[in-house]
Amino acid sequence: MTAVRKFQHVAVLMGGWSAEREVSLRSGNACADALEKAGYRVSRIDVDRDIARRLAEMKPDACFNALHGRWGEDGCIQGILECLGLPYTHSGVLASALAMHKGRAKRVMAAAGVPVAEDRIVERDAAAADHALPPPYVAKPIAEGSSVGVVIVQKGANAAPASIRSIPAIGGKIMVEAFVAGRELTCGVIDGKPTPIIDIVPAKQLKFYDYEAKYAPGGSKHILPAELPAHVTAAIQRHTLAAHEALGCRGVSRADFRYDDTPGGTGKLVCLEVNTQPGMTGTSLVPELAQYQGMSFADLVTWIVEDSSTDR
Repeated sequence: MTAVRKFQHVAVLMGGWSAEREVSLRSGNACADALEKAGYRVSRIDVDRDIARRLAEMKPDACFNALHGRWGEDGCIQGILECLGLPYTHSGVLASALAMHKGRAKRVMAAAGVPVAEDRIVERDAAAADHALPPPYVAKPIAEGSSVGVVIVQKGANAAPASIRSIPAIGGKIMVEAFVAGRELTCGVIDGKPTPIIDIVPAKQLKFYDYEAKYAPGGSKHILPAELPAHVTAAIQRHTLAAHEALGCRGVSRADFRYDDTPGGTGKLVCLEVNTQPGMTGTSLVPELAQYQGMSFADLVTWIVEDSSTDR
């Protein structure tokens, strides 16, 4: 934890108007509570489209970005903060925009040697009319988080499900990605170093690690550290750091993986995405990873704040 603090008054940005508004409010309030206990003067801001004026009038020393999803995680709020000259947490404009666009992020990660699943960016209507990839596959938004809008098409499905038409699209397009069986694993980067790995096991009544599994109490079981062969652990940590650096991330990030160790499976390991604004709720993964390494929640949010800057 930083001994000498650069900042005294911290504005915690939360809420907003994305599909992840409620989770952002939970993350933001948890961080604000911890920062207040750590001795900061904290202003809690439920972000609206007048945020630039509000911040210009408030003049905080730094902004803790607890926004999730579009407009808060995709470079938009970061650009406003750069224009205002206000130091802020997490990744900057370019890294945020790049990581949020799953298709472009995967191209950059693949170029850095990070394994990714086969995918196509397709018109949503075309994907709903016919299979864009041989089943099994996953259809999902190009730029959303928290598994919002994810549809899994099972092996042997005769037709694309009608639910694909409800996936949030950008320019009418969505991503269709080859399904990788096996385990859901996640690894973070804190202060430039990869963390241990969590094996995420969704509750039996849930089909996959969806929104409920992420945020509902009892929605999933976290095995920390994940019980993996040493070479798989090393590969995940190496790929997590490589993806963080290739995308240009700053502060804290988290990479999600699938690993097929099913009986007779492929043994394939792929990185699904990098989260530049990981959740900070009571069921979130990065605080759990930090705690496992001996870093309290208060120490974590203090470090994140003191790492704030512009030109990120």
